Amino acid sequence: MATAYLLPIKTAAALFPLLALVLLLPTAVLLYRRHGVMSRGRTLSVYGFLYYSLTAFCMTIVPLPKQTADMCQRFAIVAHPQWMPGNTFRDIWKEADHKIGLNALVLQNPAVAGTLFNLLLLLPLGIFLRYHFVRSLRATALIGFTVSLFFELTQWTGVWGLYNCPYRLFDVDDLIVNTAGAMAGWLLAGPVARMLPTLETLDGRALAARPVPFGRRLTALVVDVAGYVLASVFAMAVMTFQSGTAPTWTPIAIFVAWFVLLPLATGTTPGKRLLLLKLVADDGGPLLPWRLTLRALLLGALAMPFLSGLFLAVVILLNEPYPSVLFTTVRDSGAQGAAAVLTALSPGQLLAVLVGFTLTVTCVRKTLRHPDRLAPHDRISGIRNATLPHSRAIRAAQGARAAQGAAQGRAAGAARDGAGAAAGAARDAARGAGDAARAARDATGAARGAAGAAGGVAGAARDATGATRGAAGAARDATGAAGAARDAAGATGDAAGATRGTAGATGAARDAAGADTQTAAQSPVQAAARPGDRAAPVAVVVAQDADDALADADASGRPLATAATTGSAAEAQGSAADSR
Repeated sequence: MATAYLLPIKTAAALFPLLALVLLLPTAVLLYRRHGVMSRGRTLSVYGFLYYSLTAFCMTIVPLPKQTADMCQRFAIVAHPQWMPGNTFRDIWKEADHKIGLNALVLQNPAVAGTLFNLLLLLPLGIFLRYHFVRSLRATALIGFTVSLFFELTQWTGVWGLYNCPYRLFDVDDLIVNTAGAMAGWLLAGPVARMLPTLETLDGRALAARPVPFGRRLTALVVDVAGYVLASVFAMAVMTFQSGTAPTWTPIAIFVAWFVLLPLATGTTPGKRLLLLKLVADDGGPLLPWRLTLRALLLGALAMPFLSGLFLAVVILLNEPYPSVLFTTVRDSGAQGAAAVLTALSPGQLLAVLVGFTLTVTCVRKTLRHPDRLAPHDRISGIRNATLPHSRAIRAAQGARAAQGAAQGRAAGAARDGAGAAAGAARDAARGAGDAARAARDATGAARGAAGAAGGVAGAARDATGATRGAAGAARDATGAAGAARDAAGATGDAAGATRGTAGATGAARDAAGADTQTAAQSPVQAAARPGDRAAPVAVVVAQDADDALADADASGRPLATAATTGSAAEAQGSAADSR
């Protein structure tokens, strides 16, 4: 059982170096374009994921069976898929020989071991999806199910048609267990991912230390050299096909165009453009032709040895006799092919290759020891590499711009809302001010009306005061009139008394006249001695009373009484005169 699982792991270990070498350049280009740097943490994570993926795939198909005429008969038991969920429990019970026990059901049960390995198969996938790719649990479950389905379809289709019939069972329980393993890996990676720094943090630290990484420039140089070689070979092949021969200056012309004319026109080479690099002068000025030419010559002198080594590596790989059963066995690392290539070279060629490698190693060593990691051709020509924004930086900038735009939009919306609210408030305030002005005018009119009313009240009060005073004067006049009436009444009484007195005086006068008539015949002495002598004093008293009544009548202002009193007084005086 253990041997069946060790063989796929050994096969993956044998294939991994070759696969890593083949994928090194594409991986480097992808990482540098996406993140701007190929940090140690991300590189380790990428190649760890690559090795895990290769191992998981090998465990799905290795060991490969031999193609025989009776192969489909030998694997007839797995020809049809198993669609019944939970069939694994029946296999466990069958492998235990229907015995209940820890050894029979768990420890020594092949079905349990197979289920456990199926669970562990995609568990690292869940870890990588959470830490490296930063995916959610739902996405991890979906990706785990898709990968498991790919493995099961690979088995069911006989490695996609490589075999005429399947040699492994398509089991729906494997889909369930594999997906559960991926989800379990995602859950287990949570505490570890929280303790470890994120890959973006590691990339940021690496970029802060080296804004233009040496590996990024080296990758661009490899792309440029490979492109230059391919372009030269293609041009010479076309010219040879058309005219039978190719000019010897063709590689030189392509070299000048690639490393001088294109940077002069665009500021970069195709390889640097692919790695998001550009050439800039140390003084910040334009790129001068003589500086680019000097840089290209120095670069050619240092790159040609690298080209020789690259050519040697390609020859070794092409001459390596890899067998057709590569997935089942592991052969030598290719030392025999390398020895054959080295023995095929002449001593002069071998010396040139060794000198070239020595120059290349020396150049790399001096570059790595420089504080700014500048190569000799960069320092001598005065032209260095500068970075262009990588994909993650562009996405971050776009996200920042989108966030800024959203914030500005929200701010503008809020400003518009605020302006609208302010305008509405202003209109309301204006209407309120108009209402307040109208209310003020109304209040002013009311105040004026109140002032007028107050003035009217004051005038009424003054009128009331005058009326009160007039009433008081009238009362006093009435009081005076009452007194005058009383005086007039008294005067009337006095006049009546005077009248009565006058009447008495008249009677007395008549009596006196009679007496005088009687005494006419009497002697004067007797006449003087008779009672008629008392008439004169009485007439005098009546006259005095009449004068007093006349004075009272004059004081009271009663003409009638005065007239009466005056008449009475006159009559009384006349009577008194007559009496005398």
